[in-house]
Amino acid sequence: MTHSVVAPRRTGIALSAIALPLVAVVGAIALWWGATVVFAVPTFIVPGPQVVAETLVANFPFLLEQAGATVLETVLGFVIAIIIGVPLAMLIARYRVLEQMLYPLLLAINSVPKVAIAPVLLVWMGFGITPKVVMVVLLCFFPIVLSTVAGLRSTPSDLVELTSSLSARPLEEFTKVRLWWALPQIFVGLKNAITLAVIGAVIGEFVGSSSGLGFVIVQSGASANMALAFAAILLLAVISIVLFYMLVLVEKRLLPWAEGNR
Repeated sequence: MTHSVVAPRRTGIALSAIALPLVAVVGAIALWWGATVVFAVPTFIVPGPQVVAETLVANFPFLLEQAGATVLETVLGFVIAIIIGVPLAMLIARYRVLEQMLYPLLLAINSVPKVAIAPVLLVWMGFGITPKVVMVVLLCFFPIVLSTVAGLRSTPSDLVELTSSLSARPLEEFTKVRLWWALPQIFVGLKNAITLAVIGAVIGEFVGSSSGLGFVIVQSGASANMALAFAAILLLAVISIVLFYMLVLVEKRLLPWAEGNR
């Protein structure tokens, strides 16, 4: 009886998760099309959805190749930020003296506008993929560290005392209690960071690049080809959405017990 009630409820939730975003997307496209028609906006300023769709189809192989370059920069930078940020956050959470030493420096780095850093990275590292990856790391690093530290320090004292009473070693306490308790908070930071990662890659491509969707947008703006620029922006939005929901899927698979607490 319980299973027969729960199954339709889960199906309804799954359908809502798909249908409601689709309704929002269709509504946004309708408003976009309506605005271009009602206000008679020239195509070279704001192209309508139909023009952008036609441009996307006509240039799809080229745009797909450029999207691949942007995705590579995004994923590489994101992974490097995790590899550096999570262990550093663990050390900060464990040793207060490191927090006092490093937090002001991290805040200072995070507060600097990344657009101002991009030309410097270009001079230091050239026009290759390296400055774009570094830009992604700079944007992703702080939210990953912040969320990991907050998650590790949110472990209830009752659980810590319980592991101590069971004579658990510090490593066992960390891997079996603190880390698992912190994972939902860590994923919050990762989901925030992945959207920033795409922004970082595009900033790097804006300043100096010969590939990537950011490069396409710059070149399209210079030639007043707004339809191609909008098509590239649309692909960037799709990339961000796909990467974000891939993390959501990983989180649900890895932490099914946390789903009921949301």
